[in-house]
Amino acid sequence: MRTSRLRTVHPVLWAGWAALAAGAVLCVVGWYGVSGERYAERQLPYLASCTIPGAALIIAGAMLLTHGRGSIAAARVEELYGLLVAAEPAETEETGRAAPAPLAISGDLLMVPGGTLWHRADCPLVAGRAEAVPVDSGLVASGELDPCPICEPAEETD
Repeated sequence: MRTSRLRTVHPVLWAGWAALAAGAVLCVVGWYGVSGERYAERQLPYLASCTIPGAALIIAGAMLLTHGRGSIAAARVEELYGLLVAAEPAETEETGRAAPAPLAISGDLLMVPGGTLWHRADCPLVAGRAEAVPVDSGLVASGELDPCPICEPAEETD
């Protein structure tokens, strides 16, 4: 999937760089021609034939490069989405539907001093934090602490 999409993007990038280079060359030729003429009526042909088309090619090249970069990013997002959709849980094949697994299953309850939530010990929000302390059952009973929405600890405390 990746190679087919990216093969169509590279010519757009090459065309953008080629347009930028051609525009720069035309602008230099136009400047050189204008600088060699003393009168404005002799400078106008250089402006009309070199500098204006050169500036237009530079703008077109910049647009092509922008479009090509956006296409590369879109191709990468499509590839990542395809990988995400292709990775199905193993339970899906056996039961027909996937049961959401809890993120934390430990029975030990912890809290961070000064925090407003209580967590299971293996909750990603408190796992490995040295400042996490066991939950005071009085704080939970009084309603000062709310259960963590991530690990969803049990309502009863030890």
